[in-house]
Amino acid sequence: MKILHYIPSIDRTSGGVGAYMQLLTVELGKLVELHVVTHREANPLKLENCTVHYIQKNKNPFSSRGKDEFLKLLDDIGPDVFHTNCCWLPMSARTAIWAKSRGYKVVYTPHGMLEPWIMKRHYWTKKLPAILLFQRRGMEVVDVIHSTADSEKANLMQLGWNKKIKVIPNCVQVEKIKLKTSWTRTKEILFLSRVHVKKGINFLIEAVARLKDEYAAEQKEFMISRCIVAGEGDETYINELRDMAVRRGVGDIVDFVGGVYGETKWEMFRKADVFVLPTHSENFGIVVAEALASGTPVITTKGTPWQEIEGRMNDEERVKSPDVLSQGKCGWWTEIGTEATFKALKEFLQCSETELKEMGCNGRRLIEEKYSCKKIVKEMVDLYKTISR
Repeated sequence: MKILHYIPSIDRTSGGVGAYMQLLTVELGKLVELHVVTHREANPLKLENCTVHYIQKNKNPFSSRGKDEFLKLLDDIGPDVFHTNCCWLPMSARTAIWAKSRGYKVVYTPHGMLEPWIMKRHYWTKKLPAILLFQRRGMEVVDVIHSTADSEKANLMQLGWNKKIKVIPNCVQVEKIKLKTSWTRTKEILFLSRVHVKKGINFLIEAVARLKDEYAAEQKEFMISRCIVAGEGDETYINELRDMAVRRGVGDIVDFVGGVYGETKWEMFRKADVFVLPTHSENFGIVVAEALASGTPVITTKGTPWQEIEGRMNDEERVKSPDVLSQGKCGWWTEIGTEATFKALKEFLQCSETELKEMGCNGRRLIEEKYSCKKIVKEMVDLYKTISR
């Protein structure tokens, strides 16, 4: 079976979508003849077990530049399924439209880019023109839309452009991720993702500042000595966040370290007492899975699909037994905002190291059982086989 993926960027700064493609190709390329078409970048991620093809970029919604080049490549490969990724860039939608015009089966993965929070941003100036020019049509014509969570599927169903939707989560190579060996507190907490307004880093800074003030008022030792913010982003926005930390009296605690990769990233996951992603919106949140696989408890929001980290204790049981960990609990799934982040961090600081270890092991087990790449890739191949019959 031949599969051709299109992805707008495999640059290391492309965030979760690039990481998704890097993980997917490792296992998918073992089961199918896999090709990836993209555009040249300054710092491309290495993709294994596939052939990477490069075509010219075209961000002009009124131009069909690149169409002939793409169609020649498409026909030369002759895939059983063409699979396009991402939204809001013309080539993502147009490659789907062009492939369907040639009679190919097409899968479209929006990667959370049609979630309500994102749709509302710059709606009149950017989103609506894109919808009218290419985005809606690109979604309408495909054979199936691939979503990574039930919550994303529900939002796509409500959007109504195409109701043929299959849920398959993203994955991690859990067998290659080392589990931490100690849950002794290091007094470090970690954010690791793109530095972008969507990620809610301002909530984290404000929550840490409030906790520091509260501990100082009670004359107690503050159990956070370093709040690491790891990731690349717009330098102006990073400076705004840095200034905010200084104004709130935590400039000495919040440490902006830039992008981290390879073993340095994994060491940060293992060393941190807790991983915090206070995001407005994620269709999956690969960094949550990576933190859990490392054995580090997670605080994240209901803007992600990670309700599983709360375990299997309902609200009534939690009220009756406030000192008992939920079965399978490996973190906190909160409302979005400073107050919820503050409360979750406060609860985390009250946990014993034994409880942190239990949550860490629960998290690792969750990823092993549900989100390993070998398991998820088999589901993807089954989808390809179903639509190519």
